Amino acid sequence: MAKIEVYTKAFCPYCARALRLLESKGVAVEDHDITMGGPKRGEMLARSGGRSTVPQIFIDGRHIGGSDDLAALEARGGLQPLLDA
Repeated sequence: MAKIEVYTKAFCPYCARALRLLESKGVAVEDHDITMGGPKRGEMLARSGGRSTVPQIFIDGRHIGGSDDLAALEARGGLQPLLDA
């Protein structure tokens, strides 16, 4: 099973949407809450190439992008193969 990491903030509807999609796939998600900033926010910025919006999603270390990117990946049939890897 793939390792899925999502950087989120509290009350973020895009974060909730992305987490719902991933959870509907029956996969475990490691949620990094950066609502209050801290070292995880810096980690997210470094890993995502400076993107500061949330969510930022990673599957097996590969940067997927945000909620819209994840939804587009699912729509074109590319999400499940990454999750199965």
